[in-house]
Amino acid sequence: MSNAIIEIREIQPQDNPQMEAIIREVFIEYGLPLVGTAYADEETPKMYQSYAKHNEAYYVVTIDGVIEGGGGLKPLNGMEDEVFEIQKMYFSNRLRGKGFGKKLFEKCLNKGQSLGFKQAYLETIPKLKEAIHIYESYGFTHLNAPLGQTGHFNCGVWMIKTL
Repeated sequence: MSNAIIEIREIQPQDNPQMEAIIREVFIEYGLPLVGTAYADEETPKMYQSYAKHNEAYYVVTIDGVIEGGGGLKPLNGMEDEVFEIQKMYFSNRLRGKGFGKKLFEKCLNKGQSLGFKQAYLETIPKLKEAIHIYESYGFTHLNAPLGQTGHFNCGVWMIKTL
């Protein structure tokens, strides 16, 4: 991987199938619930179109032009003026553990702050302990219940950070 060209860039329409495949691959690999999660979201097959508004963004990580992961943000449904949600941050096993998740996470946090949001929110599944540890290291704190209306009733871990 030392000679590979690695890039973090905004998603393009032609990236949809690759990003959808990675999201679904991670759910299968970890044995995660498929209903009430990003796996079943209507926007998963059309990520570019789902993050096209002025106050939303979705980024992909490529290795030699091949998408290996991504993550994005949009206003939290029901709390749009103050809180953004970091969403659909998934990486292939070829990319995990190399620091790109943290870089992408920081990019999302910075983008949300630049858009004027006051807080960052996220939901995840308890089994994804590595991700939860990263979120905690960035100052996210645990909540006892979800915020907004995400429809992800199978997540179980809710976290927030004031920017």
